[in-house]
Amino acid sequence: MKKVYILSGLGVDSRVFDRIDFTGYDVTHLEWIAPRAKENMMSYAKRIAEVITEKNATIIGLSFGGMIAMEIAKIRDVRKIVLLASAKGHKELPRFNRIFGSLNLHRLVPERILKHHSRFSDYLFGISSPEESLMLKQILADTDPVFLKWAMDQIVHWKNDASPENIVHIHGDKDHIIPIKNIEPTHVIENAGHFMTISHAKEIEVLLKSIL
Repeated sequence: MKKVYILSGLGVDSRVFDRIDFTGYDVTHLEWIAPRAKENMMSYAKRIAEVITEKNATIIGLSFGGMIAMEIAKIRDVRKIVLLASAKGHKELPRFNRIFGSLNLHRLVPERILKHHSRFSDYLFGISSPEESLMLKQILADTDPVFLKWAMDQIVHWKNDASPENIVHIHGDKDHIIPIKNIEPTHVIENAGHFMTISHAKEIEVLLKSIL
């Protein structure tokens, strides 16, 4: 049975993979841990990687989880990295991300705004049903605000430009958070947004099984 490690999105738990059947695989969902004061992404990735016991592991990373997977690949041998709605490096992130980072504008955004659920957040995530909207609302409510602020700071200051060859990058062509125009994906999910592991679960499941 193949071993697979999964990193969910920013502050999100394994709920976003509930609709994907991983029968036949030994799956471990890597839980987010509390960041230390002034900790950078590399240091954080090292601590997350401590629970990876498999040599040449396969890691699936969703959104921010994909960025952490890229950092893990710098310090651990990996068989394959599968990115979902994520970015391989800072150049694939939208331009406003770099502007926010250079001016530190993200630090001015109140936590209540970051965790607030609205029609606009549904639009950003590509929500397509009331059920998905409710799940996003619950996820935002459950997200640790301290972790959220730390992760946002890491994202806007991320400078990675290293990209190993063993990467599979799956991206939705309607992603409003990490627009596909900045991405060089290996696979495109049509009409899928940032919430594609929920909205396009079966399509992604078939694709993952052919890749893994």
